[in-house]
Amino acid sequence: MAKILVTGGLGFIGSHTVVELQDEGFEVVIIDDLSNSSIDTLERITSITGVQPVFEQIDLKEKNKVIDFFNRHNDVKGVIHFAASKAVGESVEQPLKYYENNINTLVYVLQELQKLETSNFIFSSSCTVYGQADELPITENAPVKMAESPYGNTKQIGEEIIQDSCRVNENFNAIALRYFNPIGAHETANIGELPIGVPQNLVPFITQTAIGIREQLSVFGDDYPTSDGTCIRDYIHVVDLAKAHVVALQRLIGRNNKENYETFNIGTGKGSTVLEVIKSFEKVSGEKLNYKIAERRAGDIIAAYADTSKANNELGWKAELTLDDAMASAWKWEQNIRKVSS
Repeated sequence: MAKILVTGGLGFIGSHTVVELQDEGFEVVIIDDLSNSSIDTLERITSITGVQPVFEQIDLKEKNKVIDFFNRHNDVKGVIHFAASKAVGESVEQPLKYYENNINTLVYVLQELQKLETSNFIFSSSCTVYGQADELPITENAPVKMAESPYGNTKQIGEEIIQDSCRVNENFNAIALRYFNPIGAHETANIGELPIGVPQNLVPFITQTAIGIREQLSVFGDDYPTSDGTCIRDYIHVVDLAKAHVVALQRLIGRNNKENYETFNIGTGKGSTVLEVIKSFEKVSGEKLNYKIAERRAGDIIAAYADTSKANNELGWKAELTLDDAMASAWKWEQNIRKVSS
């Protein structure tokens, strides 16, 4: 049973990936600093899988603690690296926080992996590396453009750092998963997206508005050149996304990768406007959402959705869950977490 480190493993995508890893029989060790997650998630993961992962609360910006961890866990067979600050808007306002947290922590983890005989690394990258793509859907061959936000820039720089690391060490194998917009929650409603403070992402803001925590949802711009004037994104169910990480890891462990650095788009291949997401939520929940049109937000692009044929063909992975599935699960999760906390 291979030991896998998941950094940021109590976060939204991380926790769902831990569940999928444990369901596939991997031994999981989680590192999380709890800056945007909750320790309660550890018990929630355990309730789903019947196995409690090893957990260490570590701030990866503290290099000596990263070194100490790998000294104690030198039998790690793979790392899935989620730990990062992730909000586009916040990154525009606090760029240095994002560069410190997203770049330094990556470098410290990679430095320790380079000491191992062989290492396998899955990087949580993003479609933001493409900026506003010239052609849609976006393939992996689309040019990486100048980032629209510091967050997007940290993903570009991160990929470059990993690629450079692969170039000088043939025993270091990495896959960057460039994913689009993760939404939804686990079918049990035991884990889901639970941002601390005001949500930075669309779907938790929708569900928090519907349940009465937020007074109103702001839709940022209705004058984009799209079917209804709102931005288009490729919204992928977080469970589908989590499964992609497991498949990518198995590819590296099984030495089925064609190069020691590979990239894959992970999305549904279909774009949805903000208003279409709202309509989907209203349909599956039966709730009427209070929203207003607001000014455009800095750092937002018009449209992004994936060409997923490479992941479909090379990884044997395909998104299976729909937008309605994701919105229904997100609403079930929101209702469950508020019932528990009230």
